[in-house]
Amino acid sequence: MPNRFKLLLALLLPLLVLNLPAGLLPLPDASLVEQRLLAIFLLAALLWVLEPVPVFATSLLIIGLLLITVSDQAAVWFLREDAGQPLGELLPYQAIMGSFASPIIILFLGGFALALGAAKYKLDTNLANYLLRPFMASHDRLMLGIMLITALFSMFMSNTATTLMMLTIMGPVFASLGLQAPSTRGLLLAIPIAANLGGIGTPIGTPPNAIALQYMTNPIDFLTWMAFAVPLVLVMLAAAWRLLLRLYPAAELGLCLTLSSKFVRGPRAYLLYATFALTIVLWLTSFWHGMNSYVVAVIPLVVFSLTGIITPADLQKINWDVLWLVAGGIALGLALDQSGLARKLALSLPLEQLPGAAILLSLLLVCFLLANIMSNTATANLILPITAAVATGYQGMADYGLDSALVLVALSCSLGMILPVSTPPNALAYATGLITTRDMLRTGLAVGAFGLALLFVILLVLGALG
Repeated sequence: MPNRFKLLLALLLPLLVLNLPAGLLPLPDASLVEQRLLAIFLLAALLWVLEPVPVFATSLLIIGLLLITVSDQAAVWFLREDAGQPLGELLPYQAIMGSFASPIIILFLGGFALALGAAKYKLDTNLANYLLRPFMASHDRLMLGIMLITALFSMFMSNTATTLMMLTIMGPVFASLGLQAPSTRGLLLAIPIAANLGGIGTPIGTPPNAIALQYMTNPIDFLTWMAFAVPLVLVMLAAAWRLLLRLYPAAELGLCLTLSSKFVRGPRAYLLYATFALTIVLWLTSFWHGMNSYVVAVIPLVVFSLTGIITPADLQKINWDVLWLVAGGIALGLALDQSGLARKLALSLPLEQLPGAAILLSLLLVCFLLANIMSNTATANLILPITAAVATGYQGMADYGLDSALVLVALSCSLGMILPVSTPPNALAYATGLITTRDMLRTGLAVGAFGLALLFVILLVLGALG
């Protein structure tokens, strides 16, 4: 479908909602501000699903519409009340604009700074080569090593950058095995699967994790998140490893390749290594020094910019589109929350008779399905505000708690990997031409279903303990 028709389709429903009489809305007592927010929410959902424009552009559009139509500095035409429908409470424009400088954005900037510095001084590739050496004795061990190392890097770097790095490193290995060999397809698929799963392990591993922190009453610190999520990642990696070995067995007994690594030396390189290690240690020990993850994220930004490790030219390589996408989601979530619309929408759903486990399972499935056809960040932006409202609005959710519900739903966003378009790592692996959509579909569906089953077991345990 051409983009202009997608755009027209995305505009029709929000325009209809915007022009409906108040009595015909899903929320009959909605104010003008809430009616506009509902239209903006629907517009965001349709644009993020259909993608007639880039996803980051949708986020910028959201922020612009919020400022112009529902903020306390809105255009005068939007400050007039209609007969019989109150205007409602306007949102502070500073809070909407503050989404560009949210602590979540700073956390990601710190992570991007570490990734940029590591790539510039080849810390990532040298470290990956070094860590892979013990796994070169056999195909099975090599696949396990690839998955563990890819997942480890994805916890602290962009999974897109990690996938590119691992594909580059593994190029000679793929060539030695034969590009059409089943074992090559298995090793190649191991990279995007591990990159997608690895992001679950830390708050900065993938945007949905950080977005979930935005709605928590007591945000989880870095170490607590890892203590819960890393074992989960390891279990899913082990299951994915066994699945890939079964679907793509190796004919050869061993490998004859060696990987070399030569770490860059010099004052800036040593400073990079020290800052990288210090930042991770500080992230893991906030209980000791008192600084939260957001404050620690400023350290690499300051050190790298002052010492020239990162230059103005390097700053252009930061994934600004990801940051704008997250900022738009933060602004939308803020508007839905502060206006009370998210709570009203949640309470309007016929969920009173359902147990909390069924409600949470439904949210997990919705996130999983959406994340397979659209950005997992956009999925989190849409579903997490509703999750927060549902978790606090229904008695059946009392056994699970707001923070637990947010974490589980955020993690389900990272399980969507059945199509080449589902995630950037999938797209990069598919672009090599060595795997097919069928390969990705059957492995991604199996891994995603196993991950959802694990999350459901955790959900039941939380319910029993609650």
